[in-house]
Amino acid sequence: MSDEVAKAQAADASANDTIFGKILRKEIPCTFIYEDDKCVAFNDVAPQAPVHFLVIPRKTIPQLSKATEEDEALLGHLMLVGKKVAAEQGMEEGFRVVINDGKNGAQSVYHLHLHFLGGRQMKWPPG
Repeated sequence: MSDEVAKAQAADASANDTIFGKILRKEIPCTFIYEDDKCVAFNDVAPQAPVHFLVIPRKTIPQLSKATEEDEALLGHLMLVGKKVAAEQGMEEGFRVVINDGKNGAQSVYHLHLHFLGGRQMKWPPG
C-alpha cells in the first residue's frame, strides 16, 4: 500500500477542520500562486510532477461527491482558475487534473481540492 493510500485509509472524513482550513486562515504559512474571493492555488508540498499545484475553494466542501447544485458555479470557477494558473506555470503542452474522492479515491484531506499536474508526459492508465 502506498503512503498516500495509507493516509487516505486513516483520514477522518468527519473532521471539522483540515490543513487546508488552517492554510486559508493563515495559521499555516503558505505562498499562494493565485488568490481571489472564492479560491486559492498553491504548490503541492509533495509534488508528483515537475509542476504540481492545488486549487482549493474557500468554502468548505469536504469532497466532490458532497457538492450540491449550489456549488455548480464554484466548481466551474475552480477549473477555470486552474487552467489560468497552469498557463502561467508553463503547462501549455497539457496537464492532468485529479480530484480524489473518499477512501477508495485516495482522498486524505477532506476539503475539496484539485491537483493540477504537468511539466512532463503523463502516463496511462493513471490508477
